[in-house]
This record gives sequence, structure tokens and C-alpha cells, in this order.
Amino acid sequence: MIATLFIRHGGLRASWASFALCTLLALGCTKHEDHAQESPGHAHQPKNGGQLVEVGRHQYNIEVLVDAPKGKVTAWFLDAHAEDYVRIPAPSLRMTADVGNESKEVVLAAVANPASGEKVGDTSQFEGAADWLKNLPSFSGAFQDVSIRGTAFGNVTFRHGAPSHAK
Repeated sequence: MIATLFIRHGGLRASWASFALCTLLALGCTKHEDHAQESPGHAHQPKNGGQLVEVGRHQYNIEVLVDAPKGKVTAWFLDAHAEDYVRIPAPSLRMTADVGNESKEVVLAAVANPASGEKVGDTSQFEGAADWLKNLPSFSGAFQDVSIRGTAFGNVTFRHGAPSHAK
């Protein structure tokens, strides 16, 4: 391949530039790359129409979906690329939010899913509801004491109603 590039592009300089470009295009996004150096167009899409919240340094995501008219919030734990669900052993998850000058809390219970084999204590989905969530367009929130696959991340903060920063 290098010899072909060398001949077609008329020299060593062009061949190395072409080789580097082909290599970069062929590699794409891998599971272990450093996303801090990626192009601004690289982003992961939420699976359920919610907002992705990055956990750790591109280790996991929590997808947050708020149904404001119903005052309901659903959270799913996902892998670094928001492709696969990640089960955690927690029976519930605490979420706090700054609402005006107050701090509010809602407990999200683990959701069992017979279709996927997920059960309370081994699931990726959590749901909760609170009246204060009803028709709230935006808030600063945090999931308290997040632990995934044996790694404690502490409080994972996010801004609901703001564009997703997950990559």
C-alpha cells in the first residue's frame, strides 16, 4: 500500500500524508481512544430520547429522561459509547435538584425487565416521580453516590434542559 501511494502521489511526503489520512479514516472511534482529541462532530446518541450525562472520564453514561407533565424521571446506565445498557446492583438511586433556592430529592427505584432478564438489584433502569418535577423546564441535578461495576464515582452532576455534553 505504501509503495502504491508513493508512486501515485509522486514522492515520500505525499505517501506519508496519504497513509496517515487513510489510517485515521480506517480507525474511526474505538473503545479505548482518548475522546478529548476528537473532532467536535463526534457524539453519542441517547437510546431513549433523553439527555446523556457522562460518568467518569468517558467510562459510562447515564441517560436522563424527564417527563415534566407527569413529574417523572427515568435514568438508564449505559456504556461509554451509549450503545449497551450497564446493569448495576443498586435497588434505588437518589437524585437531587436545585429548584429555585431549594434542594429537592427524588428516589428512583430499580426497574425489572423480564424481556432482558433485568431485575431489582441487577438492572440498568431506574424510575421515580415527584410533584416538584412537574412542568419544570430546567434544573441543576446530581445523582448521589453513583457506583458502577465496583468503581465509586460519587455525585454525578448534570444540567437538565441544557444540551448534552456526552461524547
